[in-house]
Amino acid sequence: MAAWTVRPLLSINDLSDAELRYLVERGIAMRRGEGAGSLRGKAVGIWFRKTSTRTRTSFTIGAARLGADTIAYGPADLQTNTGETVEDTAAVLSGFLDALVIRTAESLAEMRALADQPRMAVVNAMSENEHPTQALADLTTLLEHFGRLEGLHVLYMGEGNNSAAALALSLSRIPDTRLTLLTPAGYGLAPQVLAEAHAYAADSGAAVEESHDPADLPRGVDVVYTTRWQTTGSSKPDPEWRRGFEPFRVTEAVMREAAAPHGVFMHDLPAHRGEEVDASVLDGPRSIALRQAQNKMYSAMAVLEWCVVGPR
Repeated sequence: MAAWTVRPLLSINDLSDAELRYLVERGIAMRRGEGAGSLRGKAVGIWFRKTSTRTRTSFTIGAARLGADTIAYGPADLQTNTGETVEDTAAVLSGFLDALVIRTAESLAEMRALADQPRMAVVNAMSENEHPTQALADLTTLLEHFGRLEGLHVLYMGEGNNSAAALALSLSRIPDTRLTLLTPAGYGLAPQVLAEAHAYAADSGAAVEESHDPADLPRGVDVVYTTRWQTTGSSKPDPEWRRGFEPFRVTEAVMREAAAPHGVFMHDLPAHRGEEVDASVLDGPRSIALRQAQNKMYSAMAVLEWCVVGPR
């Protein structure tokens, strides 16, 4: 078999349907204890330029569980802060590291420049546009909980942010799934992302629909999902934006009206109780948000292994 060439993971769009499914299933295998030592002798850099609790911890501990050495960089630690080019930084780091996990509030352009070399895998741990490893953790959690992905109906309520974008680009690949997005006017998915999700759905038999009317609440969904209204590193120009978001809060009434009896609540965390979700929902018996957070580590392990040494 030919030697594996390191692969970046900057967007869900970088994955084939088979690779997406593999990473979701590999996350569950990692939770069962597989993968130990698969990155022994490898080195992983963790460069977080924005705050993080779950994602940074997941990649750091996940890499260690796979046997890799890790090094962490803060927002101002690298010489890019003093004017070194991204290209020079990539050329140097790729001589030391097998993978670089990066979080930024900027677009994918910087990450693509870092990934434009053949020796170091670059992983998007959240950018302005997309949060692909969050979506992998989400699908891993869905598969673990329901035993399937096909045929599930997910209701997403809130801003069409980077987590919503990744969710749309991934669920639209799964046959017979349905994603309903209820987003405030002016805060929906980016048109390009929505168009890409519709194209994937046309091929897979999935359905993706977006409405800006909270009255368009579907019935019998398997999952109600939200994220916090103020995404890391972002701001909103309208000082009255919260007023437009209020009708999109996930309440007990939303759960009763929209969710099937077996339906669950998901949140990518951190959460602001009383804003995007009521405390009684987040902390209630139908919430699997903490399990979802734990699965971020297993998905991170699946991603690092796949990017650096390939499928097992």
